Amino acid sequence: MNIVKVNASTSYEVKIGAGLLSSLGAEVAAVAKAQIAAIVSDSNVWPLYGETVAKSLGNSGFSVVSYVFPAGESSKNGSTYLSVMNFLAQNHITRSDCLIALGGGVVGDLTGFAAATYLRGIAFIQVPTTLLAAVDSSVGGKTAIDLECGKNLVGAFYQPKLVLCDTDTLNTLPDDTFRDGCAEVIKYGILYDARLFAHLQEKGLAFDREAVITRCVELKRDVVAEDEFDTGSRMKLNLGHTIGHGVEAGSHYTVSHGKAVAIGMAIVSRAAEKEGICDECTKNSIVEILKQFGLPTDTEFSAKLLYSAALSDKKRTGGTVNLIVPETIGRCVIRPTPVETLKTFIQEGL
Repeated sequence: MNIVKVNASTSYEVKIGAGLLSSLGAEVAAVAKAQIAAIVSDSNVWPLYGETVAKSLGNSGFSVVSYVFPAGESSKNGSTYLSVMNFLAQNHITRSDCLIALGGGVVGDLTGFAAATYLRGIAFIQVPTTLLAAVDSSVGGKTAIDLECGKNLVGAFYQPKLVLCDTDTLNTLPDDTFRDGCAEVIKYGILYDARLFAHLQEKGLAFDREAVITRCVELKRDVVAEDEFDTGSRMKLNLGHTIGHGVEAGSHYTVSHGKAVAIGMAIVSRAAEKEGICDECTKNSIVEILKQFGLPTDTEFSAKLLYSAALSDKKRTGGTVNLIVPETIGRCVIRPTPVETLKTFIQEGL
C-alpha cells in the first residue's frame, strides 16, 4: 500500500493498494468519530461492492444506511442532490456522522457537495472505484453538480477526511471505462511529468497501476497544496476540459468525460502547434498516445458549438477564457484567450 498525504485546509491521507475495501471500517473509524455511516453509491457500483463496504463499516461499530441512484452523469443534478439531502435528514444524520462516497467521479462529486452543504458540512470519505476518480476527482476537494447550462457550475471546495483507493476495484471496470481514466492519467504526464508520459508510451494499457495512480495523486497533491481554491496554477488541471466539456454537452453526455477530455487535449495540441506554442513533435506525441490508449482525438461538433459551450466554462473571467496549452511534454502554460479569438483557436485544432 502507498500513502500520499495531502496538506490543504484539511489534511488527509490517500491510501492506494489492493484489497483495501475490507479494512474501510477501521480506516473510517480512525478519522471520523461517527455513529452512522451513510453510503452514497450508484446502480453500477453498489451491486459489486456495497455489501463488502457495509459489512466492513458495521464490523467497526457503525450503523449503516445507504442511498443508491441511477448511474451516469445525467444523475449529477439538483434533483438527485435534493433526494440525497432528504435521505440524510430522514435518517437523522447529524454533524457528527459521516458520508461515504462509493463509486466514480459522479458519485464522489455529488456526495462531496452533499457533505459540504448538509447541516453546513459533515465529514465524508472518498472511496473511488474508477481510474478517473482515483487519479483525479477524489483528491483535492472539488465537489459539484451540473446545471443544464454546463458541468460543475454549482459546487464547493470541501476536502474529504480520507481517500481509500482499492486498486482491485479497477478489475471490474469495463475496458471503455478504464480507458476513460487513462485520459486523465495521460493528462498528468503532459502537464508535469515526462517520465510518467514515457512510461505510459512504453507500457500502454499494461502500465503499473498502483505506481501510476500514486504518482498522479502526488502530482495533484502538490498542485492542491499550492493553489487549493483554483485561482492560479491549479487551473492547469483543466487541460482539455474547457473544450471537452463542450463535447460532453453537445453530445448530451453520451460522450464520456474521459473521451471528451482526450478530444479536448488533441484539439488544443493541434491549435498550439499551428500557433507556434509547441512543436510538431510534441503535438504528434500527444495525439499518438491518445490513439494508443484507444481514445478519440476528433469530434464531429463544430467550432461554433464548442465555442458556445466554452463561454459557460468556470475558468472564464469576463471576456477571457483561460486555456491550458502544452509547450512540451511535461510543461504547459495558462493562456488567457479573449473570447473573440477563442473560436478561431478551436477551429485551428479541429
